[in-house]
Amino acid sequence: MSADYDGDLARLRFGPARIPSRESAEAAVEALLERGYDACEIDFESGFWMDYPWAEQLGELARNHDIALSVHAPLFGFMGHVEASGRKFASAVGALDRSAGIAKASGAEPVVFHPGFLLERSREAALDAVVEQLTALRERLAGKDRAVPFGVEVMGRVRDLGSLDDILEIARRTEWVRPVLDFAHMHATSDGAYLGVEPFAAALAAADDVLEPGAPFHIHFSDIAYANRNETKHLPYGEGTLRAEPLGEALAGFDRPATVISESPDEASSQAIRAALSGVAASGSTASASSPRPRSRRN
Repeated sequence: MSADYDGDLARLRFGPARIPSRESAEAAVEALLERGYDACEIDFESGFWMDYPWAEQLGELARNHDIALSVHAPLFGFMGHVEASGRKFASAVGALDRSAGIAKASGAEPVVFHPGFLLERSREAALDAVVEQLTALRERLAGKDRAVPFGVEVMGRVRDLGSLDDILEIARRTEWVRPVLDFAHMHATSDGAYLGVEPFAAALAAADDVLEPGAPFHIHFSDIAYANRNETKHLPYGEGTLRAEPLGEALAGFDRPATVISESPDEASSQAIRAALSGVAASGSTASASSPRPRSRRN
């Protein structure tokens, strides 16, 4: 990044939360390019569908076309189990291990995962379990040359593990785990507070404090429906109250690259979000003087 900060958006990548074609790696990359994307998250939430040769080919094509890949691990692949033993724990470790293997093969980062659940424990005890199990996982991955960066995602239920503060604490205590800001989830749990630039900028500043120099912000975004401060479903863009322009303006306050992954339910919504962010970048728009404009602290 340039040392001379000029208030414009740093390098911003954008892409979908799903590989657009499972026919072949060539078809997938062709579809991404046709749609104007330069990022994509490999979608394993429901299970693995890609083998290692497919991942290697996808990674090579993505590098050739300057497309940044990340991986979303299966939903059952979370750490913080009450007991670090048993079938469910072994399945979770195996899922994260294989996700890291696919990431290594394809050159993707980070591996996004969910932080788990409170499970009738105090928040402090649950966080301790997450960190302890992640530390053991890291040793396992290092032994297989799969020690890739992970990303822990903000969750969308207000009384469960996975608030912004929770993921920041996990990231602080595990240098290889990055915070993943899901602004749809954060909009839901705040009862719709993410309307202007300031809350976006504050969340980005908090993540910026724990990210290593040069690592991009990794962001999930879509419009969202919620009730009682809990997410209910992703919405087509424009049907809810979350908008992309304040995010773009907030990102302009940081000399740090960013990857925004659209979790919208339809292609038209992803393109609308992409257009909104591109419009901010093209206009050189910045946050208002009354909003905080923090620079990256660690670059």
